Amino acid sequence: MAIHTKLPIYKVTYDLLNEVTDIVKNMPRDFKASIGAKIQLECVELMVLIFRANVATHKAQYLTELIERLQVTELLLRVSKDKRFISTGQYAKAIDLTNQIGRQANGWRKSSV
Repeated sequence: MAIHTKLPIYKVTYDLLNEVTDIVKNMPRDFKASIGAKIQLECVELMVLIFRANVATHKAQYLTELIERLQVTELLLRVSKDKRFISTGQYAKAIDLTNQIGRQANGWRKSSV
């Protein structure tokens, strides 16, 4: 078992959290506390699920939940872009990171079954 902070998926998820923190900082105040906070919380939960999957014997359940939460994160980012709370460039960068996380999580889940 590798240290979870050294896993490639953890590093990309940290990059997503870092990016989301910058994105939320510039959101309108009304939405910073609702949509923005939810996006940040989902990113933190992704990191927790990576840790749980790394230490678990049966990883699939945690990786499935990680993929579900990733979908929620992508949905909230899309709504934020559609409402013009974030720029298209910020959205593109965040979605690129979520795609990387999704590919790694799906690969990890398939190899753990």
